Amino acid sequence: MNIVTGSTTALITPFKNGKLDEQKYAQLVQRQINNGIDAVCPVGTTGESATLTYDEDRRCMEIAVEVCKGTHTKVLAGAGSNSTAEAIEAAKTAQACGVDAIFSVAPYYNKPSQEGLYQHYKAIAESVPELPFMLYNVPGRTGVDISADTVIRLFDNIKNIYGIKEATGSLERTIELLSRRPELKVFSGDDAIDFPILANGGAGITSVTSNLLPDLKSQLVNKALSGDFKGAKALNDALFPINKVLFIESNPVMIKAALYIAGLIETLEYRLPLVHPSVENMNKLEQIMKNYEIKGLK
Repeated sequence: MNIVTGSTTALITPFKNGKLDEQKYAQLVQRQINNGIDAVCPVGTTGESATLTYDEDRRCMEIAVEVCKGTHTKVLAGAGSNSTAEAIEAAKTAQACGVDAIFSVAPYYNKPSQEGLYQHYKAIAESVPELPFMLYNVPGRTGVDISADTVIRLFDNIKNIYGIKEATGSLERTIELLSRRPELKVFSGDDAIDFPILANGGAGITSVTSNLLPDLKSQLVNKALSGDFKGAKALNDALFPINKVLFIESNPVMIKAALYIAGLIETLEYRLPLVHPSVENMNKLEQIMKNYEIKGLK
């Protein structure tokens, strides 16, 4: 099984006049490739997957696969839903599009039991048995936490489940998982703590900030995975202000605004119920962005 690890970017989805901007999406994916990112993640939660249509989901995955073809960058696509049947369909669509692996966010709102989470993920993973599969735990957004025991049970029992994007904000959880299953691939799902997770045995990151600064995020991961912890920590520290400001409103409001300020997208559009950031927060973002060199599309 050809798994995905390293630096990965939770791609935003650019809109133009309310529709997916396919040309801009392709350009943003190419920019990630140009700046050393190991994998792009279309239609994750940062990509506003909750408000994309099924056709838009598919097109985002198709574009990402097409642009990444023949490059070093892989495609780790989102395939999550609070409906197991819909998540299975998303996983099958991702497989048909030719992605390298998928990750699936925990069901939101339903608040299933740990047994329900186990059966949910088992059903999705077994529907695409040849496709590498990552769990995605973000209890602050979903209202449910995939416990360490459930993660390990899934990892032990389902052959294509190889890792987890951990966005609990808890270093203790990462340490527990890796102390019990060192071969589990744990990804940081919180930009601010990428370095400590990697330094404790994490295998990669899935970053929001790397939409804006893919070069620095890929360097951080490369340094950490090669044992240059001093260099990786220095980058993590330098990125702290931008990591922080990108989450002062609900993700992906601020990262889209950052790309707009940087001239990387021409229109700043969200799908309701998400709306533009406040003027105060937009000003904070602009001030902090002045401290970073942001690479263009070319």
